[in-house]
Amino acid sequence: MNAGGVAPQGTKGRGSVKARDTRNSRAARNGDEKPDLPGVWRAYGALLQYLRKRSGMNQQQLGDAIGYSLQQVASVEQGRRPAKAAFTVAADRVLNADGALEALQDEVDRAKLPRFFRNFALFEAEAVSRFSYDPLLVPGLLQTEAYARALFAGHCPPLSEEIIDQHTEARLSRQKLLSRMPLAELSFIIGEEALRNPVGDRELMREQWQHLLDVGALRNVEIQVMPAACGFHSGLNGPFVVLETGEHQHLGYIESQEVGCVVHDPAEVSAFGLRYGKLRSQALNSTESARLIERLVGET
Repeated sequence: MNAGGVAPQGTKGRGSVKARDTRNSRAARNGDEKPDLPGVWRAYGALLQYLRKRSGMNQQQLGDAIGYSLQQVASVEQGRRPAKAAFTVAADRVLNADGALEALQDEVDRAKLPRFFRNFALFEAEAVSRFSYDPLLVPGLLQTEAYARALFAGHCPPLSEEIIDQHTEARLSRQKLLSRMPLAELSFIIGEEALRNPVGDRELMREQWQHLLDVGALRNVEIQVMPAACGFHSGLNGPFVVLETGEHQHLGYIESQEVGCVVHDPAEVSAFGLRYGKLRSQALNSTESARLIERLVGET
């Protein structure tokens, strides 16, 4: 865009799209503006309204039947607010929807994610294997609700409470991958600094450490800790993910400062795989890692 805000001749359409994307991105970050609402929220709302009217109920009656207010039902029907899983389960049952609303819930939740992450989330949900290195924070798939909420609450610029709630719900929804059938093979290497960084108070961190021990006991999950005193290693360039889809396509993912990039190039993804293999050999093994985390729990 030019300084005067007018698109150059012949690029008006592209300029309008760029301006709209910029507004939406800013709105998604700080909640001060209302971005274009996700299409799946509007589609869910339209379906909910159809099912409600088919059942001969008004919004107040539906709200009373499922334990939500008239305003909440109206907001969901208008696509202004995403339905939570409990809302969907109750509405599906009361409206005899035969699972039609529940079938949309994963997409509704995915649209709560930050815009830059949604493309990768589609691949992640269907992954048969996922390996990640996270040096500074506990990875999202392993976060407790309190830890995730603390991270979003500390966002700069500040997020609205509504956006914090939505991002937290979406992050927790992603954790279905831990137990989804068929089981995915999941490996996490976490920097020791990430474990010792006090994102919240001691009780929050104790709960997070204990959660890591519980998830690490799952037979499809391996958690390793990269010691702080390890010296040079191939993960110093930053966090990354290597993922295999159900079609056995290998992908990489990198992210920094709310910019995410899905990597498709086979040579680059292969390099990620080589680095991850090297990191696994340098990190503590799963048993040693669990002992380190147990020591952290015991220090509280």
